[in-house]
Amino acid sequence: MNIPFERFKEIIDRFEIAKVAVLGDIVADITIYGKPIRLSREAPVLIIRHDWENIQPGSGGNSVRNLASLGAKVKLIGIIGNDNIGRTILNQFKSIGVDIEGVIKVSGRFTVTKTRIMAGDDHTSKQQVIRIDKEPNDPISKDIEDKILFNLGRAIDSCDALLISDYGYGMITKKVLNLIKKIANEKIVVADSRYNISDFKEVDMITPNEAEALEAIKNRNKSQIDLLTIGNRLLKKVRSKAVLITRGNKGMVLFESNKSPKFIPICGSDDITDVTGAGDTVAAVAILSLIAGGSHYESARLANYAGGVVVMKPGAATVTKEELFANIKKDLNLNE
Repeated sequence: MNIPFERFKEIIDRFEIAKVAVLGDIVADITIYGKPIRLSREAPVLIIRHDWENIQPGSGGNSVRNLASLGAKVKLIGIIGNDNIGRTILNQFKSIGVDIEGVIKVSGRFTVTKTRIMAGDDHTSKQQVIRIDKEPNDPISKDIEDKILFNLGRAIDSCDALLISDYGYGMITKKVLNLIKKIANEKIVVADSRYNISDFKEVDMITPNEAEALEAIKNRNKSQIDLLTIGNRLLKKVRSKAVLITRGNKGMVLFESNKSPKFIPICGSDDITDVTGAGDTVAAVAILSLIAGGSHYESARLANYAGGVVVMKPGAATVTKEELFANIKKDLNLNE
C-alpha cells in the first residue's frame, strides 16, 4: 500500500502537539569504553584500559528520549533510586523538557543499571565484552504501588495517550493493569513489554519482537509455528486493535482484526550496527503517529522508518524529525 510523502509529513508535523504519559521502567544505561592492552596475570581475561564512559536513560527512559526528540510533551511515571545515578538520570530528563513530577524517588532502593564494557583499538569499532545488570529482587511495596496509581491517574488527565514500557522490574501490578484497562477505554494506549505483553489487553497497539510474541502465546508443545499464526493468535488473545511484531533486519509485520497481515520490509541497510533500544523507538513513533491521526498501518510504516535510523547508531539512540524525513525520502526515491 503506497503512502505519499505528503501524508507522512502531515503526520510527523503533528508530533509536536502530542502530549504523552509514559509509564516506564527507568534504567540507567552506563557504557564504559576502553582499549584492550594485555592479558591479566590474575585470570585468563583481558585488561582493558578505561578511556571514557557515558550514562543515559535507557529502557523506558529511552522511549521518553525519543518522544522528546520528536517534539512531544512528555510526563513520566516511574520509580528510581534516591542515589547519584538516579539524580543524574532525572537531571537529564529535565534538560530535555520532560515532566518528572510522576517519578517516585525511593530511599533504600538503587537505580536499575545496565553497564556495558566496550573494548577496541583506536581505529576499530568497539565491541561489547560483557554486560553487568543491577536489578531489584524485591517487589514494590503497597505504598509505592499506591503512588504509581495516583501519579498515573493524575498525569493521564492532561495527556492524549499512554505509552507503557515494561521491562519486568515489578512496577506493573494487577491494580496498575486494571487502571491501564480503564485508560484504554478513553485514550490511546500502546504497550511495549519485554516479558508480559499478553497482560496488556484491549489497548490500541502492542509492539513485541518475534521472541516476545512467541512466548506470549505459550506454544507449550514447542512445535514449529509460523509468524502469521503467532501474530493472529496473539491478536485474538489480547484483543488489541493492532499487533506490530518487529523482526530486526527482516522488518515488521502488522496484524489487525479482520484485515490481512501487512509485511513491512526493513528500510535502509540490513547490516545493522546495534539493535539496543530499537523497540523503544518503534513504540514511541507508533504512539505519536496514532495521536496525530495516523492509521495503524501508517503508524507502523513510520515506526519502521524510525527503527531503520536508530539501528545504524551505537547504543540506545534517538531519532529526529530530520532523520525521519531523510529516511522516508530515501525509501521513496525522492532525494535530489
